[in-house]
Amino acid sequence: MSGPQKVKDITVPPLPKRNEAIKLLKDIGCHEKVIEHCMAVADFAAVIAKRLGDRGVKVDLDLVRTGALLHDIGRSRSHGIDHAVVGAALAKKLGLDPAIVKIIERHIGAGIPADEAVKLGLPRKNYMPRTIEEKIVTHADNMCNDKRHPVERTIDRLLEKGQIIAADRMRKLHKELSDMAGIDLNEL
Repeated sequence: MSGPQKVKDITVPPLPKRNEAIKLLKDIGCHEKVIEHCMAVADFAAVIAKRLGDRGVKVDLDLVRTGALLHDIGRSRSHGIDHAVVGAALAKKLGLDPAIVKIIERHIGAGIPADEAVKLGLPRKNYMPRTIEEKIVTHADNMCNDKRHPVERTIDRLLEKGQIIAADRMRKLHKELSDMAGIDLNEL
């Protein structure tokens, strides 16, 4: 793991604490609404992670919190689907922990496989969340704007856009995490 790096005179540790992560989002140029969203996602992701941890699932709570806070760092440069790729590159340049970089890169939708990524104008790469921390942050993002909402709201938006496969992936991720939590995440 590399040490702190500078980007436009910004120095951060590889795994910043909450206040450091929020300051980073501000310093890098994220809009206040993006920061509010990131804080809501981090709070809900921590609830999910704690629930899973209480049920015996090994989860790195600090990684979940920090990854959730920084998942939309790319929105400082882009509000398109590419914000995940842009954010991952930025996070890497900043010297953030590689696990944080992967959370940022893989948080879009309920994950995007390589063939769909190309159709969306992203580099050919698998953007599917793999680790439990990546899945938690991805799904908490799907269930939060500035506050929490049922996952069906996001699924309905995908269906309205004709994104049936993406909606199905989101349902499956919701079921997987809900089964692990022993409760429908909509109820947390």
